[in-house]
Amino acid sequence: MSNNIKIMDLHILPLAFGPMQIVLVVLAVLLLFGGKKIPELMRGLGGGIKEFKKASKEDEDDKKEEEKK
Repeated sequence: MSNNIKIMDLHILPLAFGPMQIVLVVLAVLLLFGGKKIPELMRGLGGGIKEFKKASKEDEDDKKEEEKK
């Protein structure tokens, strides 16, 4: 049996987090940033996601306009 990871198996690795790993990450974030800083970080993350979606939609609209011409 080989210890090599197949290329096809690499897409599964990000989904390999179980509930215990998620709890550990949440606890680490709490310890690093503290409870007061987390809402501010989440607000910034939400704003970033909103801007990304807006830019993606504008890009799609531009492509549709170019196809009509």
